[in-house]
Amino acid sequence: MSKITLENVWKRFDSKVAVAGVSFAVPEGKVFGLLGPNGAGKTTLIRMMMDIIKPDSGTILYNGHILTSEDKDRITYLPEERGLYRKQKVRDVLEYFAELKGLSRRDARRRTLEYLVKLGMDDVAQRKIEELSKGNQQKIQIAATFVSDPEVVILDEPFVGLDPLNVRSTKNLLAEEGKKGKTILLSTHQMNQVEELCDELMMINFGKRVLYGPLKDILQRYSESALLLECSPLDDNIPEIERVVSQGKLQKIYPKPGIPPHTVLQSMIEKGIQIESFQKATTPLEEIFIKVAEESSQEVRK
Repeated sequence: MSKITLENVWKRFDSKVAVAGVSFAVPEGKVFGLLGPNGAGKTTLIRMMMDIIKPDSGTILYNGHILTSEDKDRITYLPEERGLYRKQKVRDVLEYFAELKGLSRRDARRRTLEYLVKLGMDDVAQRKIEELSKGNQQKIQIAATFVSDPEVVILDEPFVGLDPLNVRSTKNLLAEEGKKGKTILLSTHQMNQVEELCDELMMINFGKRVLYGPLKDILQRYSESALLLECSPLDDNIPEIERVVSQGKLQKIYPKPGIPPHTVLQSMIEKGIQIESFQKATTPLEEIFIKVAEESSQEVRK
């Protein structure tokens, strides 16, 4: 079932087309990546999904119906720019955000403590936001998106300003919330985080959808016809192999055109080469992002 569905959505600002006929669906209970270069239209899409701005045409559905005021209370948003009350205490800010979404004072206090503990921030509950480091302010902002127990969480660059330990704790939190059935929309330029966290993704460029589908299918679609093997030294007597590139302990083997991988493996075994492990080589999502962005940019310039 789709939690959020966009059907042929358009948005213009004066003569500039920000979103051009975009359609996609965010599955319920999944982590969905919203990708695109700077200025591609991501923020405009997010604002329309939250009903902050209206599309010029097209349809946006939440649980199969037009978004209502009650639905809005089930959606939270973490913007790239911090939006915390700097002069207020951490606990007061989190409880306030929870109560804004309809939680009772008692539940707001309980969930505030719960998320401060999860993020290792319970010792700063009585400190003012402005007294915290930028990284810890970001963690409080992440806590603020989950404290009201939303159905949908929209995160725009949630890992900015976090050190590796805090990135890990944040990813653990996202994984935990996903297991609870939360729908998470993640907008980020950190492709390694997308590969690790997302189930599906959509990429936009110049306001148009240029890539869409399950992450595993996209990686498969753009994968090279190559194998990664850990094996004994290779010789030059395997006619099915076009070239070999060493990658540390692994060997990246490119079969000649038209030769399937299993034929290469069979030939290597017949030659007495010991194969410890093998897998099909995949193209990193960052390379796919760059390739698709460049191709779509060329289309616009034609």
